[in-house]
Amino acid sequence: MKRGLFFLVLLAVWASDGRAEMASGLRTLMTGDDSRGWQAVGRLNMGTVSFCTGSLIAPDLVLTAAHCMFDKDTGQRIADGEIEFLADWRGGRAAAYRRVKRALVHPDFTFTSDNFAARVAHDVAILELDQPIRNSAIAPFPTDARPAAGAEVGVVSYAHDRADSPSLQEVCHVLARQGGSLVLSCEVDFGSSGAPIFVVEDGRARIVSLVSAKAEVRGQPVALGTSLTGPLADLMAIRDEGDGVFTRPAPKVRRLSLEQTQSATGAKFLRP
Repeated sequence: MKRGLFFLVLLAVWASDGRAEMASGLRTLMTGDDSRGWQAVGRLNMGTVSFCTGSLIAPDLVLTAAHCMFDKDTGQRIADGEIEFLADWRGGRAAAYRRVKRALVHPDFTFTSDNFAARVAHDVAILELDQPIRNSAIAPFPTDARPAAGAEVGVVSYAHDRADSPSLQEVCHVLARQGGSLVLSCEVDFGSSGAPIFVVEDGRARIVSLVSAKAEVRGQPVALGTSLTGPLADLMAIRDEGDGVFTRPAPKVRRLSLEQTQSATGAKFLRP
């Protein structure tokens, strides 16, 4: 899809759909009672200069955005040993601290791509921890297929203005599905990259997407999320193969970039 056409689709979605106005506000998870059920979401410290959001999907695996693994100034990969996962980080303390032993970035993700349709769809990474987190209060989240347009979702994230406690947005919506990505009414900001987007069914939260980028359409905020199922399955296959070469043919998908871009329609894309 060409850049201009995507912007027109996004604008049409925003203009014709009132669901974004029904999104709930952010609620800071300050106490243990606030964060109950969300303790497997944590802050990822990327060296000493930046952070992202990640979530446990197994006792030794954290799910996050692929672009978090790169230094935004140099474009170089951040050393795995410089990444730390702080589960349920609140008020200067975490329920568990772990270093990253190995980070696996989806092979179809290219950090330096300048193509508007190049990155969001495969902006997924899994991080192997140096030790599993075995704590009954920190239960890994299951994952599920991406939701349909109009579905109600939620997000738990850290950000530059809420770096010491996560915030929960219980209700936002899928405004559209574009290729391998989702357009969402969820409120995100810098530091929210990799934050889990959930659906809740029968009282259980399941991760259906990850925050990849934030966007503005005529001054109104939206978020872009990955289509999680395929890329995550690819990464788990790579992990299972150890150091072997991953030979699955790359699927032909249309992807959205994370670069800041301004179009004549007034839509602007930013990396959170």
